[in-house]
Amino acid sequence: MMRSQLLGALFIFFSSLFETPTPTPTPTPAATQLPQSVSVRDYGAVGDGVHYDTLHIQAAIDACSSAPGVCRVFFPPGTYLTSTLFLKSGVVLDLHRGAKILGGTKLEDYPAESSTRWYVVLAEDADDVGITGGGEINGQGLKFVERFDERKNVMVSWNRTGACFGDECRPRLVGFLRCRNVRVSNISLIEPAYWCLHLVQCENSFIHDVSIYGDFNTPNNDGIDIEDSNNTVITRTKSSGIKLGSASWFAFKGLVFDNITIVDSHRGLGLQIRDGGNVSDITFSNINISTRYYDPSWWGRAEPIYVTTCPRHRNSKAGSISNVQFVNITAKSENGVVLLGSRRGLLRNLKFLNVNITYKRWTTYDGGLVDYRPGCEGLVKHRMAGIIMEHIEGLEVENLNMRWSKDRSAQWNNPLDFRPSTVNDISLLNFHSGLYRE
Repeated sequence: MMRSQLLGALFIFFSSLFETPTPTPTPTPAATQLPQSVSVRDYGAVGDGVHYDTLHIQAAIDACSSAPGVCRVFFPPGTYLTSTLFLKSGVVLDLHRGAKILGGTKLEDYPAESSTRWYVVLAEDADDVGITGGGEINGQGLKFVERFDERKNVMVSWNRTGACFGDECRPRLVGFLRCRNVRVSNISLIEPAYWCLHLVQCENSFIHDVSIYGDFNTPNNDGIDIEDSNNTVITRTKSSGIKLGSASWFAFKGLVFDNITIVDSHRGLGLQIRDGGNVSDITFSNINISTRYYDPSWWGRAEPIYVTTCPRHRNSKAGSISNVQFVNITAKSENGVVLLGSRRGLLRNLKFLNVNITYKRWTTYDGGLVDYRPGCEGLVKHRMAGIIMEHIEGLEVENLNMRWSKDRSAQWNNPLDFRPSTVNDISLLNFHSGLYRE
């Protein structure tokens, strides 16, 4: 059985489908001003899930971008098979319920010049863009599996092109690169082949009421990845985990994550600085988290909260994390919270307010490991603690409740694990730790 959490997944099996020449899309009717909404059907899209609709959808986007103000590209119910779509300034994709954008599964479906542009939907250097409507974007991630494996699926890699190296050469689902005023709401992002929602160097982003579902056996199947972006708000989201970093060189600041549910993830909330860059003024609030162990080949050892700064390599630049708040957090986990700074990259001014964590083992995987990956020290043997801390300057904890299973095989150690020589300025108010009855 595959461990997967998929919503409304529709698999359409087809072979040897290429984007064959199609008639020129219907031109925009002559008018002094386009309407503020256009339908992809008016530009020739059929939505049968078999024939590519790329040219027709892109024509609608291009026409919509010439309208004044914000224009919506409307998708009626249907399944729209496509190669990469390029979202432009002033355009919002409006996928109504029953409408699905289905990403292609062939190398030629994605830009040939660079793997950094391999997305099903991509916006670059655009302002006032978004996706909404209650529909779905589906990356057909399971069609990129070469061999199903309960430990970790073996995935297709397009590294033979030379545009990408390693075993992670697959398309992401949705990307906003160097954009301003991004809004993603009321949408389901399903079955990405690689990363799901990717924001890079964006300003003023709002993500609300987004459901992200992917196969738990697919590697690098991240939910939301934010790189070098500022003024981002994420609310009411169901996802497989949130990570900031690791391949980041610039600053993250002014981010708010609110009203989020994370289910059965290998890691919950992650700040992972490995290549320089500074993180500051981040708030995580009203979040429910469930994390569990998976095979050790996966990064992440069931940490509900994971905050680390350590150089990826000996010569890498150290980054910093400061002024981060965790407010109204509830978690059930097989492992503890990890707060690990480094000598050249201290964690400063962390705050935990109204946090409830239940520690319980329910898988058979071994514990007793601290995971520094990628880079740094790798996997290190360490007995479990409620919170493991290192290289911190300023930690405030108020109203934190830890509850522990009586399972002796879990090898619980103690609520707090730190060396006073590396952790300074700690405040604990209403800190509770104890066993609970099943």
